[in-house]
Amino acid sequence: MPVPPSAMRRPSLDHARLRALPGGWRVEILDETPSTNAVLASRARSGEAPGLVITTEHQTAGRGRLDRGWTTPARSALAVSALLRPSPSIPVERWPWLPLMTGVAVASGLRKMGYAAGLKWPNDVLIEGRKVCGILIERIETTGARPSEGAAAVIGFGLNTSQTREELPIENATSLELESGGPVDRTEVLAALLAELGAAYEIWGSEPEELASRYRELSVTVGEQVRAELPGGEVWEGTATAIDDFGRLVIATGDGPRVVGAGDVIHARLRPQS
Repeated sequence: MPVPPSAMRRPSLDHARLRALPGGWRVEILDETPSTNAVLASRARSGEAPGLVITTEHQTAGRGRLDRGWTTPARSALAVSALLRPSPSIPVERWPWLPLMTGVAVASGLRKMGYAAGLKWPNDVLIEGRKVCGILIERIETTGARPSEGAAAVIGFGLNTSQTREELPIENATSLELESGGPVDRTEVLAALLAELGAAYEIWGSEPEELASRYRELSVTVGEQVRAELPGGEVWEGTATAIDDFGRLVIATGDGPRVVGAGDVIHARLRPQS
């Protein structure tokens, strides 16, 4: 099988340009790993300081929401995990906003690059209805660390950068190169998204109402006809009407309003046609 032209021009990440990023990020680049989240979670349990970012040229066994697998050809995507240690003074009720916060950071960064990015609840990043980025957040209890440090958060995201249509895992997916029509500098994208993540994290810690406002502005779910598939097997269908202050999705159903805190939400207009 011939090698796609895009695969022939997939350069490695530039270590030098990622060595001194503002905001205190420390980037480590692995040639290959099953999961950047797993690597960083192990480091977090050992007491690693916040600000460490693990990325890789080739993630071979990534994991998305609901334990879905996520793999990509080498150097065709950004698989990134960042370590945060929120202050123990921040209410635990604000933790569910961390994945939504990450979605805000990624979507905002892509918009600044000229992509028409939006957020499908809770934290899938779409461009013109196609998924370009998935997000997975893990809470790590670090019992060996100093008690004052509290729990750690591993912020993981996988962004499609140069996959061809044939290389994408699902029909309703896309990559930055497919959307832009030209080559994408993964190093530049990573630096920009880490800057956005740092800014969003500051807002999460000090101005939760502002973060909620930004999320709602980026939402492409509110106003849509949706189908919510809950972890227990229950299914609700109706119109998504709001994102509440806890980051949950409110759906107007035939039986009245329903609030979804976890589950799979499918936009009616994005469902594959049978």
